[in-house]
Amino acid sequence: MLSRPLDALGVVEHSHSTPMTKKVLITGCSSGFGFDAAKMLAAKGHHVYATMRAVEGRNAEAATALRDFATAAGAAITVLELDVTSDESVAAAIAQVDDVDVLINNAGGGYGGPIESFSGDELLAQLDLNIVGTVRVSNAVLPMMRAKSDGLIIQVSSIAGRGASPGLGAYNASKWGLEGLSEAMRYELAPLGIDVVVVEPGPFKTKFIDNMKPAANQEMLAAYAHVDAFCNGFVHMLSDMFENDDVPTDAGIVVELFAELIDTPKGQRPFRTISGLDFGKQAINDATDPIRKASLEDLNIADWDGPRG
Repeated sequence: MLSRPLDALGVVEHSHSTPMTKKVLITGCSSGFGFDAAKMLAAKGHHVYATMRAVEGRNAEAATALRDFATAAGAAITVLELDVTSDESVAAAIAQVDDVDVLINNAGGGYGGPIESFSGDELLAQLDLNIVGTVRVSNAVLPMMRAKSDGLIIQVSSIAGRGASPGLGAYNASKWGLEGLSEAMRYELAPLGIDVVVVEPGPFKTKFIDNMKPAANQEMLAAYAHVDAFCNGFVHMLSDMFENDDVPTDAGIVVELFAELIDTPKGQRPFRTISGLDFGKQAINDATDPIRKASLEDLNIADWDGPRG
């Protein structure tokens, strides 16, 4: 059930020279992967633009913690207000950034419940957060990357983007959509010198489950007792895993992967990397990647599968 490290995925070992300092913009830094990544990447010498909603509101404590960490560590963290579901908010945040070398599209969340229990507006909100939000931020920084023919976009997907589960259909749809969007972006941007990769975390000890939004139509759940029972059992299983130190559910595993992808030379990064428990999804990636590459050969664009080194 464990995914494989980059060296097992055919990534060539890079030199031991000191990695160049990058300007890294991360969305969703109020908690979880984003919060931890902001601290770790800043400690490694990168200038991190840590973005989140409600910097002066409900996330003020997280914003202060990041600033205090930067001061104590002598690191560079700039905290910015950014709501990925708002064109105006994204534009205002990026206007305060002079350059971006790496974008980590981490912000996101999940809606839980049977598909029939969701309204159209709820489904649109799920897709807006997890798919359209990444486009808003990517489109805002891409002019900077195109101007220098260089850049890296890390799309934070999920193993839920490679398989579906009852009660997670809305979330599955958003992550499956993000996978397709990211694959198209990879081919479009590679000739421009820009790399797009996908990280697919398994379950980790973050606030994801606690922050999941239930469907508004709770009355509909009575018709789906089997789905409710499955979801409750799955959550209990995950809770047990999170308490087991031998199971790889520490969020730092994903954060280290971000750092490794940033340090890996252009042209050597794998497109998809699963991190943590894969629940069999690594087999899907192993089986489909040769098909994906063969399709590119048929289309005569095999050299668009990531930028050249």
